[in-house]
Amino acid sequence: MANPQTAEWTPTPLRRVVMASLIGTTIEWYDFFLYGAAAALIFNKLFFPDYDPWVGTLLAFATYALGFVARPVGGIVFGHYGDRIGRKRLLMLSLVLMGAATALIGLLPTYGRIGIAAPLLLILLRLVQGFAVGGEWGGAVLLVAEHGDAKRRGFWASWPQAGVPAGNLLAAGVLAILASTLSDADFLAWGWRIPFLLSVVLVAIGWWIRNRVAESPAFRAVLEEAEAPPKAPALDVLRERPRALLTGAGLRLGENISYYIITAFSLTWMTEVAKLTRSQALDAILIGGAVHFFAIPLLARLSDRIGRRPVYAFGGFGLALFSFLFFNMLGSGDMALTVAAITIALVLHGAMYGPQAAFIAELFPTRIRYSGASIAYQLTSIVAGSLAPLIAIYLYKETGSATPVAIYVAAACLVSGVTALLARETKGIDLASIR
Repeated sequence: MANPQTAEWTPTPLRRVVMASLIGTTIEWYDFFLYGAAAALIFNKLFFPDYDPWVGTLLAFATYALGFVARPVGGIVFGHYGDRIGRKRLLMLSLVLMGAATALIGLLPTYGRIGIAAPLLLILLRLVQGFAVGGEWGGAVLLVAEHGDAKRRGFWASWPQAGVPAGNLLAAGVLAILASTLSDADFLAWGWRIPFLLSVVLVAIGWWIRNRVAESPAFRAVLEEAEAPPKAPALDVLRERPRALLTGAGLRLGENISYYIITAFSLTWMTEVAKLTRSQALDAILIGGAVHFFAIPLLARLSDRIGRRPVYAFGGFGLALFSFLFFNMLGSGDMALTVAAITIALVLHGAMYGPQAAFIAELFPTRIRYSGASIAYQLTSIVAGSLAPLIAIYLYKETGSATPVAIYVAAACLVSGVTALLARETKGIDLASIR
């Protein structure tokens, strides 16, 4: 059942596909992480000013967590239509939704202007962000994985993954520039809005680039062979691939929890406990994020050579051990140790995140791959990334120690490491052979 819009099926050079996925993913995650950084640094003051700083931060992270609750819904909805009408169209929609929600956050009146309506509107827009990013990952990864060759699939599919630290890097960089050039009063009064409004420009660039990419050849082949697309791909995934879903969830648990502890909770830790300035904390994230960006494709390439399982397990077990050193280094107040802590942790995280895109994509057949990969990836976020900063703040506030937080991270990473060892090796598999 070929698409009548034959121009859409014109082959696209792989490098252009990779670039389009990378840039689009970078923009979407810039929007998503910008909220996380703002929740750690300023939203407690602007939208929850009547609470003590730690409680205000907890409430700010609670609105942050809601974005993760919406992500599986986005994954299911976008996966459903992505398996029926194509990857590209859904990616375009997710980009626009994310950009619109982010820009509107930049226009929101604060609690001091409209009272309780301010945090309620913030929550609504955060839900839209979560819904949009829930559909982004599966489409961006599959567009590359289904264009690329089996021998280097891990490397090529990791570039949309690299868009995550790139987005974080961009968000932290813009905030760092504003924090260093504006007074605290100006930053709180109006400066924080600039990065959110900048999203409009970035989305326009992303739209132009993504619009030049054709639909995935693997999806086209399935449409031409099948009498009709699956009516309910999510249900087909649950019925046919329950073990693959559990494998994907196990792989994600430690990777997802550790990332948001390293990049979101650590901002609060560095400024409130280690007493670093806002600029110093953001600089540490910037340096670690830059190394992370390059580590992801390099470690993914290694997984193409020696296998997904050993590289992934190394990241999980390595980060489980390092989590006990991480907070000691981070709480030292020494900038060099702080940067080293963030960088080492993110490199170990990259050993999981680099191979992850190909690993999860290779668990599902093409006809239900968007739904399967999205559900496996996003469902875990409800109990992992969404709650990680909240749980970390609670554990520290109740005990006055970072050790329970380290145990929490280590336990989650052990789950991911063990899951990788128990999973079947998928390196080099032909996607068309998965039935």
